[in-house]
Amino acid sequence: MHSVKYVHTISEAGRFLPSASQWNSTEIDFNLAPQSSNSYGSLPSRYSKSFDYDLVITDKAYFKRFLYISALAALLIPALVLLIHFLPHKHHPHSPTKNLTLAVNQALTFFDAQKSGNYPNYSPVKFRGNSGMQDGKVSNLNADLVGGFYDSGNNIKFSFPTAYAVTILSWSVGSTGNDTKVSNDINCWQRPEDMSYVRPVSVCDSTASDLAGEIIAALSAASIVFKDEIMYSGELIKAAGKLYEVTSREDPGRKQGTYTKVDACGGEARDYYNSTSFIDELVWGGTWLFFATGNNSYLAYATERFKAAEDEETESEKGIFYWNNKLTATAVLLTRLRFFRDLGYPYEGALRSSSSRTEILMCSYLSDHIFNKTQGGLILLRPGSGGALEFAATASFLSKLYSDYLDLLRRSGGSCGNDGFSLQMLRRFSISQVKYNRLCVHYILGDNPMKMSYMVGFGDKYPYQVHHRSASIPWDDGQHYTCAEGDRWLYSKEPNPNLLVGAMVAGPDIFDNFSDERDKLWFTEPSIASNAGLVAALIALHDPPRKSSNSASLNLGIDQTGIFDKIHSTPSNP
Repeated sequence: MHSVKYVHTISEAGRFLPSASQWNSTEIDFNLAPQSSNSYGSLPSRYSKSFDYDLVITDKAYFKRFLYISALAALLIPALVLLIHFLPHKHHPHSPTKNLTLAVNQALTFFDAQKSGNYPNYSPVKFRGNSGMQDGKVSNLNADLVGGFYDSGNNIKFSFPTAYAVTILSWSVGSTGNDTKVSNDINCWQRPEDMSYVRPVSVCDSTASDLAGEIIAALSAASIVFKDEIMYSGELIKAAGKLYEVTSREDPGRKQGTYTKVDACGGEARDYYNSTSFIDELVWGGTWLFFATGNNSYLAYATERFKAAEDEETESEKGIFYWNNKLTATAVLLTRLRFFRDLGYPYEGALRSSSSRTEILMCSYLSDHIFNKTQGGLILLRPGSGGALEFAATASFLSKLYSDYLDLLRRSGGSCGNDGFSLQMLRRFSISQVKYNRLCVHYILGDNPMKMSYMVGFGDKYPYQVHHRSASIPWDDGQHYTCAEGDRWLYSKEPNPNLLVGAMVAGPDIFDNFSDERDKLWFTEPSIASNAGLVAALIALHDPPRKSSNSASLNLGIDQTGIFDKIHSTPSNP
C-alpha cells in the first residue's frame, strides 16, 4: 500500500510576514490502489476545491473522489445566513453596535471576499473575480488545486485554518527572510486575480496526523449540519472514517505531527502555522466522528488518549481554543455528552474529568489571577502573541455554550476547588469583561477605549486600512497591476478603495491601543480562522427564540439533543 499524500503548494519564499503561511492550497490525495471500475472517479466535482479525497482502502473497497474542505465552508455560509434570518432580531435603539444579527451577516460576508478559483457573479463582494486558476497545475504532480479560500490578507490557501474554520462554523450551526525580490505570495502585493508567478507544490505523507485530525473533525461536524441531505452527509462521514482509519494507526516512529517534523513536509509554513502537537487533533477528530456516527469505538479512542493530549499541551496553550489547540473545546463537547447523554461505563471517568476541566476553565476566565485583562476589559489569553480578539471570541463562544448547558440543567453555577461561579457570573463573562461590564464581542464591535469596531463595516468607526491585497488595490475592470505597482497601495496612507465587510482585524495591543495602518499587519490583518471564531460567538450570543406560553421548557436557542441523533444510551460497534 502506498503512503497517504498531503499535497501543498509552496511559494518560492522570499520575505515572510508574521501571520502568513507559505501554503497556497492543499490537496489530500489518497492513491492507495488501482482506480475503481466504477464511474465515480470520472465525475467532475460540483464543489470548490481545496482538499481532494481519492481514497482506496486495503480491502479493495473504493469510493469516489468527491470532497473538498473549502466547499464545506462555501455550503455552510448560506446555511448560517439562513439560520440568522430566522432568529429574532435584537432591538437596541440606544446601542446600535449591539445588533448581532447584522454583525453575523457581515462576518459571514468576509468569507465571500476570501474565495479563490471561479468567482460567483452573485457574490455580494463585487471587487473580486476569478483567481488562482492554475493552482497545482504548474507542478510535477499536476494536482487540481483550483478553488478554496485565501487564508488572510495574503494570496495563500492554508489547510489548518481552513479545516478549523469549517469545524467551528459547523459547530456554531449545530449548536520575514532574505532580501531577494522574487514574485510570490509573500512579498508581492498583488490582487489574486493578477497572479502570474509560479506556485510550487510540497508533499507530506501519512505522518501529518495533526492536519488529518482537524480534517476528520471538519468532515464529521459538517455531516451533522447537512444531516437532512442524507447522501451528502453520508459521503462526508465516509471520507472522515477512511481518513481516520489511516491516521489513527499506531506508529511507534511517529513522534510529532505535520509541522513539527524536521523534514520537508510543510516547508516554511511551520514558521507561521507551527502545530505544537498532534494528539489533540486526533482526539478532536475522534470526538466529532463519534457524534456524527454513534460508533463508540471513536469515543473510546478519544477518551483513552485525552490524557496523553493533555500531557502534550504546553503551558502557554492552556485555556485557549484556536486552530492549534483543540483540547479546551473537546472538553466542552465531552461535557455536553456527560450532561445530556451520559453513556456510563467505561466512559464515565473520562467524561467526569472533561467536565471538571471545563469547570476549571470557566473559573480561569472569571479569575483576576490567571488571565490578565486590558484596562478596557479585554481578556488576554496569550498576551505575548498578539491577536487577542481571536482568542477572546472563542472564549466567549465556549463560555456561552457552557452557561446554556447549566441553564438547561437548572444548575445555578459550578465550583473549582475553593472557588466557584454562579450562572450569572458566567453569563457576565460572555456578556462582560469585568470592570467595563462589556460583552466580549461588544468590545470587538466598538465598546472599547478606542471607540472603534474591529469588524470592518460595523458601526460608525472601523479600520479603513485593512492588511488585505484585494481590498487595498482598486478594482479596475480589465486593469492588471504588477507586483511592483502593488507596493504603492501597500504603503499608501489612504483608506482601502474596497470595503472588506465583516473582516475582524487582529485588533489592539495589551494597552488597548490600535494603529490603523495597512503595513502593520499585527494590528490590521484578518484571517478566516479568527472570523470563524467570531461567527461562532455571535451566533451563540444571539437572542434565542422566546419560550412559548404553553411550554414549561427553556428555549435557549440551543438544540439540546440534535447533536446526539446517532448516539444511543448503550452504544455498540457496527
